[in-house]
Amino acid sequence: MASSSTGSPCNNDEDGENIITQSTSSGPPPPPFEIPIKWPPQGALSIEWVESLAAVFDWSSRHVAPSELPSVLPVSVFDSLAMSASKILHREPNCLEIDVDSNCSVVVVGDVHGQLHDVLNLLQTAGPPSPSRLFVFNGDYVDRGAWGLETFLLLLAWKVLLPHRVFLLRGNHESKFCTAFYGFEQEVMAKYGDQGKHIYRKCLGCFEGLPLASIIAGCVYTAHGGLFRNTESPLSKRSKGKKGRRLVSCSDSKVLRLGSLGELARARRVVLDPPWEGLNLIPGDVLWSDPSTHPGLSPNKERGIGLLWGPDCTEEFLNKNHLKFIVGDAVDYQVT
Repeated sequence: MASSSTGSPCNNDEDGENIITQSTSSGPPPPPFEIPIKWPPQGALSIEWVESLAAVFDWSSRHVAPSELPSVLPVSVFDSLAMSASKILHREPNCLEIDVDSNCSVVVVGDVHGQLHDVLNLLQTAGPPSPSRLFVFNGDYVDRGAWGLETFLLLLAWKVLLPHRVFLLRGNHESKFCTAFYGFEQEVMAKYGDQGKHIYRKCLGCFEGLPLASIIAGCVYTAHGGLFRNTESPLSKRSKGKKGRRLVSCSDSKVLRLGSLGELARARRVVLDPPWEGLNLIPGDVLWSDPSTHPGLSPNKERGIGLLWGPDCTEEFLNKNHLKFIVGDAVDYQVT
């Protein structure tokens, strides 16, 4: 009697010969959609394309080695998506004014840090962006998690598809310094190899375009960090200057004062690493500042960048700008 291989079922055919059949292997399931992903004709994204991108990213995160991601998402498709999103982001103001219809819900999302599956679960639980549901993502899309690139690209795809229903703000990790130190740059290089530097530079270009803050429904101020300093001071009557104002750095004044929304609108945000000194301090404040139980404004010595602001500053900022809430990475305050 012929013997079969261990663990494999043995069947006899009509001629009495043994046929060895392979045992069912637990190999990866096929992808839910065709791969590699193709860029749609004329760049016209559809909800079906974005949902297929999400499904393929979910599948590849579980069944494909990181170095094989180019076989799923070719560089050419990445380039098209990054370029389309970057054009939209760079056209947006520093502080978005987000109008909300009475029948529209708003979902504000904090740090996602490369947790692709949490984002997918959120979109399934809360429902995807739609005419009746908008999302404000408050930064920190990358670093720490293993799928920062996929997470960021999926959100960019939603932004391109529904630019007035998906808003992407900048976090302090959307910088060259943080992404080089906390893992995103290494993640991109591991996934795209020789093309990694190109992919990384394109992502940095998108980071530069991310708005710094938003005001939702005219009453909710959102930013990754929070409040920011005044960088303009009136000149004396005898001094001369354009519109009677001059820019000052930290060292010009011992007393820190709250900045205005007008100053926020004029700040230069397209910097990879916000400065911690000099004239362009507002982006660093907005991204790195923290709330404090102590009154007043003071330098954020623990971080080495940004400010600490007290409850009195919260009340002053809200009342001055006719707002009700401040929502940030480490803060959720309302006027009392």
